Amino acid sequence: MTDCLYLRHSTDKQTNARQLHALDGLLKSGAPKYEDPATSSRVYAINRSGFRRLLDEAAVGDTIRIADAARLFRSTNDVIQIREVLQRRGLHLQIATGAWSGFDLAADDPQTKLFVTMLAGVLEFQRDMISENTKEGVAAAEAAGKTLGRPAALGVKAVAEVVQAYGEGAAVKALARRHQVDPKTIRRVLDAAGARELPEPLDMLPADPGEQQPVLVPDPVVVLDLPGLLADHLQVVGNEIVRQALATARTIRRGQGHSVRLSAPLELHRAALQQSTLAADTASPAERKAHRVYAARITAAE
Repeated sequence: MTDCLYLRHSTDKQTNARQLHALDGLLKSGAPKYEDPATSSRVYAINRSGFRRLLDEAAVGDTIRIADAARLFRSTNDVIQIREVLQRRGLHLQIATGAWSGFDLAADDPQTKLFVTMLAGVLEFQRDMISENTKEGVAAAEAAGKTLGRPAALGVKAVAEVVQAYGEGAAVKALARRHQVDPKTIRRVLDAAGARELPEPLDMLPADPGEQQPVLVPDPVVVLDLPGLLADHLQVVGNEIVRQALATARTIRRGQGHSVRLSAPLELHRAALQQSTLAADTASPAERKAHRVYAARITAAE
């Protein structure tokens, strides 16, 4: 069984020095280290590249060790989701130092559940207090007449021109070149104005009374194995329908990994595949392979 060290700090002005000191003994013993530098605690652990790589490489029975709980979670909701992922993968979680160092935070006994929930409640309270103090500081600065944040990339007149030009058929990239801004800025302006909202779907528009209506065929229910990497990702990013379907699915253990046997209409499988799409620059090879495997299974079922 291997110890896997996980480190995270929130901004590029912070360092991992205190965490490295707390984990010094394990580092000297050669334990592998996984880091997520300059990563906010608001980013759920399963969506962090360093933590995902740790999950990909960890084997059943390995222990994830952290310097303090806030490196991994900051709310009770985080705790519940992270514990589910670790329990399915057969991993343990321990804080390296302090009063909690003797506990396996991923254990499923009632006492550990209670202690971990209490700890997460304290961390969530601390985060909320920091947020509240920040808002009070911003309000005080605004009351004093100070300008906060970066200046807008486009003025009011330019925004109106962008919205009008887009409505007349201009492309986003062309508008970005014209106003010398990033295309993302143009998209944000259009979204804020509601200019990119899609019209009512054609299949929802009233049909011609004289036109013969098509016969709707029920979408068939099929049983497909969803790779565990995608299932874990969907527990966070999936919509309510997909998450409810996963809650009733059966977990199949496969060596060091797992899959989820999901019985659902093909349309739901397609929705799960779309919602599990990972960013190309952050997805690991294992995640990309899992996505291809699930896509192939859906294609075969179709």
